[in-house]
Amino acid sequence: MTKQVRLGETDIYINPIGLGANAIGGHNIYSNLDDEVGKDLVRTAFHHDINFIDTAYSYGFGRSEELIGEVVSEMRNRSDVIIATKGGPKLINQKIQFDNSPSFLKQEVEESLKRLKTDYIDIYYIHKPDKTTPKAEAIGALKELKDEGKLRVIGVSNFSIDQLREANQDGYVDVYQGGYHLLDRGLENDIIPYTIEKNISFIQFYPLAAGLLTGKFSKDSTFTDLRARLPYFKEESYLQNLEKVEKLRTISESKNVEMAHLVLAWYLTRDGIDSVIPGAKRPEQIVSNLKALEITLTPKEIQDIDNIFKS
Repeated sequence: MTKQVRLGETDIYINPIGLGANAIGGHNIYSNLDDEVGKDLVRTAFHHDINFIDTAYSYGFGRSEELIGEVVSEMRNRSDVIIATKGGPKLINQKIQFDNSPSFLKQEVEESLKRLKTDYIDIYYIHKPDKTTPKAEAIGALKELKDEGKLRVIGVSNFSIDQLREANQDGYVDVYQGGYHLLDRGLENDIIPYTIEKNISFIQFYPLAAGLLTGKFSKDSTFTDLRARLPYFKEESYLQNLEKVEKLRTISESKNVEMAHLVLAWYLTRDGIDSVIPGAKRPEQIVSNLKALEITLTPKEIQDIDNIFKS
């Protein structure tokens, strides 16, 4: 069985390799997804001791939660799995708006509980900040639900440093999730130092930069999905990033490991990062991601990777 690590200062223990679930029921994100394949992804993760799965209402507007709930309901022990989900967005005239008001968050937690077929959620995030709700009030609503036993851990996602400080003024925030990877390290300037100082666990989304850090793309690759909107896939920036990836390939080949596994292993050497949550569209990708746990990086290799992506 894979060794588990403690999530920050909570009482939750997780596999350092989790599963990001936006391709499970996320029909609004990816085309041609199959719901049965999505459920098989969840089963594969659980079968291989990946006990940590990260989803959100906005992944298929509840469909991802529903599919995960169907698989979780098959399990003998609900306590064998750690489920993280996110709320706050609502669909109005086919457009997403964000609402952090206490009444809406409480309503959304109840809806997520139904979709997930569970009576508690292990980690509940406010997915994105709205423009009007005082953040401490929003977190206060989640604290009430935590006290009621409906959720175990409180998180926020995509908050600025000022919003995070306001949200955490009573020390109730346990986990922060944000966009961070080797090609976008901006959160190292403020968010990550703050989370380390306050013992808040940091979990990043897109750890493999939507596949760019796997080394499988070239200058001739074209993108029509969500990658087309990401800044590190844009023209000149994309070519510069490919050069950095090629330097990383030298290290991965010298260790005879896949580049994606090398990148995930590097993240797990960083202070404050307890787990990474790469996504997957095929069961074999989930099994492959676990190979990152077999990699040991020397201090020099850690520094070399750091240096490649500093500029």
